[in-house]
Parts: sequence; structure tokens; C-alpha cells
Amino acid sequence: MNNPDAGLASWIRLTLIHGVGGETRRLLLKTFGLPEAIFGASMGALRGVIDPALAERLLLSDAAITAEIDATLSWAAEPGNTIVTLADSAYPQALLTSADPPILLYMKGRVDLLNRPGMAIVGSRNATPQGIANAEAFAASLAGVGLTIVSGLALGIDAAAHRGALSATGEDAGSTIAVIGTGANRIYPARNRELARSIAAHGSIVSEFPLNTPALAGNFPRRNRLIAGLARGCLVVEAAARSGSLITARLAAEAGRDVFAIPGSIHSPLAKGCHQLIKQGAKLVESAQDILEELGWQRISAAPAIDLGASATDAATANLLAELGHDPCDIDTLAARSGLTPEALLAMLLQLELDGHVANLPGGRYQRVQRI
Repeated sequence: MNNPDAGLASWIRLTLIHGVGGETRRLLLKTFGLPEAIFGASMGALRGVIDPALAERLLLSDAAITAEIDATLSWAAEPGNTIVTLADSAYPQALLTSADPPILLYMKGRVDLLNRPGMAIVGSRNATPQGIANAEAFAASLAGVGLTIVSGLALGIDAAAHRGALSATGEDAGSTIAVIGTGANRIYPARNRELARSIAAHGSIVSEFPLNTPALAGNFPRRNRLIAGLARGCLVVEAAARSGSLITARLAAEAGRDVFAIPGSIHSPLAKGCHQLIKQGAKLVESAQDILEELGWQRISAAPAIDLGASATDAATANLLAELGHDPCDIDTLAARSGLTPEALLAMLLQLELDGHVANLPGGRYQRVQRI
């Protein structure tokens, strides 16, 4: 698939010509067959299928495009790099049923994951600590029974989902696919560089965009359709009322995939999007088992009971966690509920935060974090 031959060069050329979009590419392939036949066709034959100006552009010799093709072939020849075309047996069959399948994919990592059953997990970039914990836990559980976790390498929920998948254990443990909105030789955001390296080593990084494509805003909705298309279902962990994750969920529903959403507090802005999806028919889930049952997947063992650790063994700390509840709460409100002084509360909350059972949120608020 990644041999630097004329066939692959023709596939790459077809994606680099300005003005020739996905629909036109597929029309040309349907009419002429392989890209080599397209570029070998006469001007008259091309004009019978597409706009004359585009036909001229297809047959025009362009030194810049030729140089880009050479650089791309060199990249594909490097260990771990692959270009999968629409004609390859490794091309993800799930994408063939989507509305706009790309004619080639740039990859770093495991090609076999493209045709393994997957679950998309998406959500807010500005996730809460509880949302991060939920994404990691769901991803680890689902990957542990063989589902490949598909997400977008963004900060927040996406990154947590990838980390959770990579942490899964077991003989049939799944892995993770990061679908990115840049060229496959670029990492965005830079803060996820180390995570991207781990994904490339144990999972896959996938892009439909030519090498060196920067992080352009218009690329990410296109990336979202691939996330939805590669998976059997889509789980939204946290999302505001207007969120890119809702676009992914809509695309998944339109492609006939199952859509799942984790509910949250009625006071949390990041629960609004999930609640909206549930009202529209998404399945409310509280555990990975809920998803597996809906998919008809094998059962997993029940989640272990939450261990609050030594810091929560005494009655005072247990009572504090009960008073804190599950919504963000400020010190003054917590003091009124518990009858403790702010000083005593701060000391107890600090220890709980160090133990990973409480998160300190912006604005002086605290929230209980549960491991599921």
C-alpha cells in the first residue's frame, strides 16, 4: 500500500488538485476506474464528465504538485507510515457506507484497526475532572473487551478517551484511533504530542488531509464525520449546548450509528448538550455495560465499588463527601451544609483533592470525583 509507485502517486495527485472535491473525485473514479486511467484520459472524455476548466486542471503539469507527491511518497516509505486508498483491502469498510468517504487516508500506526469494531468517544475540550474520569473509565472498559476507541486527539474528553483505551488490559483489549484535522505529520494541539506518540506506537493516527496541512477551523467538522463513520456508536461524555461533539453525534445518527450520552447535573453547562441528545433519542448510559448491551456485545464484569481511600474512612470525611454531593459547591455553601468552619473544610478538601476524590474548580468551587 505504501510503495512509492505510479499508482499511488496518481491517487495522491487526485487529492492535491485545487477545486476537485470529494464528490468529483468519486465521480471520476466511477467513470474511469483507477486514478491512472483518469490522468490518461483524453480532454474530450474528461469534459464529458466534469467542468471543462476542471478537466484542463487535471491534465495540467504542475511542478509544485509533483514535488508534493514526491515528498508524500518519501513519507509513506518511512516505517510506521501508510497511505490507504479506496481500492485497498485495508480501507475501512464502515466508511464506505458514509456519505462522503475520502479516497485515501494517511496513517501512522496500526492499519488493522481500521476494520475492527470501534466506539467513538467525544466531548468538551474544557472538561470537568469528573468528565475526564468518566471518559477514561468508559474507554478502558470498552477497549478491554475489544472495541477500538475512536476520538479526535483534542484536549479534554478526547485525550482522556485515548488515554483510557491505551490503559486497557487483556488478550482482546482494544486500542485507539485518533482522527486528526491536520496533516498526519503534524500534531495539534502540541500539548498532546506525547499522547500522539503513544497512539502511533500502539494504535493509529488517521488523517484525510495532505501532509503539512495546518489546523484550519474548517477541517475539524470534516474530521468529525470520520470519527462518526469509523465507529459502531458514538458516546458523548460532556458537551455544551453548542458543541462540536453534537455535530459528531448528529453525523453518527445520520450514518445509522447508535448514539449514547452520559447525563449530568441540571446546573452544569457541560451537561446541556448530553441532555439535549437524550431528549432527541440518544440512549442514556451510566456504565460501559449499558453500551455493550445495546450493541449486543459480550458482557463485562460489574464495575468495582468506589474506594474512597483511607482519608474517607472516618465519619467526618464521609459526611463531608455526602454534604458535597455531586454538583460543584463553594466553601460558604458547604460550610452551611456541614456546620464546619471554612478553615476545617479547606484542610479536609485539600487532603481529598490530593487523594483524587475531590476536584478544585475555577471560582473557588469543589466537586466530588467518582471513579466508575
